Amino acid sequence: MESLYPFSSHYLERGDLNYHYLDEGAGDPVVMVHGNPSWSFYYRNLVLSLRSDYRVVVPDHIGCGFSSKPDDSAYPYTLQQRVDDLEALLESLAIRERITLVLHDWGGMIGMAYASRHPERIARLVILNTAAFHLPTAKKFPLGLRICRDTFLGTILVRGFNAFARGAARVGCKRNPMDKALRDAYCSPYDSWKNRIATLRFVQDIPLSPDDEGYDLITEIAQGLSRFADKPMVICWGELDFVFDLHFLTEWRRRFPEAEVHSFANCGHYILEDAKDEVIPIISDFLAAHPLDAPRP
Repeated sequence: MESLYPFSSHYLERGDLNYHYLDEGAGDPVVMVHGNPSWSFYYRNLVLSLRSDYRVVVPDHIGCGFSSKPDDSAYPYTLQQRVDDLEALLESLAIRERITLVLHDWGGMIGMAYASRHPERIARLVILNTAAFHLPTAKKFPLGLRICRDTFLGTILVRGFNAFARGAARVGCKRNPMDKALRDAYCSPYDSWKNRIATLRFVQDIPLSPDDEGYDLITEIAQGLSRFADKPMVICWGELDFVFDLHFLTEWRRRFPEAEVHSFANCGHYILEDAKDEVIPIISDFLAAHPLDAPRP
């Protein structure tokens, strides 16, 4: 694992919990927010590429990666809490301006909810198979997620057999499928029933109707996206993602017609794995092409 993830670990205490994060390099901050069922490991190659020019901060959400994995009595596994955690981390690091957000999967909701609280802090956006709005009307909620979200069978599959993390590792790359060592690395934090709580709670927290917790927050995030229309944005998209598919990409394009878009027809959900040799240079070039004004003294 050390050869694949050659970073120093840092922790922020959140009550009795340890919130793990990477803090590499120096310069303007690039904050990378992962989704489910991945962890900061997903961004490892991008961190290595950018840390010579930027300060790269990558948290593991509570329950994920090297962060604490509490039960429900010790932590509310909700979108609101995830945003509070991210805000607390960035405040603790005095990161309050010139932020570039890199967002993937449910990290899009978390990151853009933070951005909606502090729009003046956001300088650039990198979008990778994610969302910051409700399920598009033309998109059906996938059956696999429905089973995980709403049935006891889903609980057994996710927490008993690690089916969500293992399944994502198997199908998340289409052009360049992960080998066993890489799949095992993605799944390694989720090695027991106890340690798989977050992968299940993330799915159960997806709000589909106004009665669901978090629904109003997503409405608020979506309604505020226009505030970022003038921010430089690059979108890199794996078209064969079975959840964040072309319906989601169409919605991003509709909301941000000026965004730079790179869509990969033969790639899947884990676009930073599937097309890393193309996507990482695209992101590096995008940041270089949109330099920030000199910082205030």
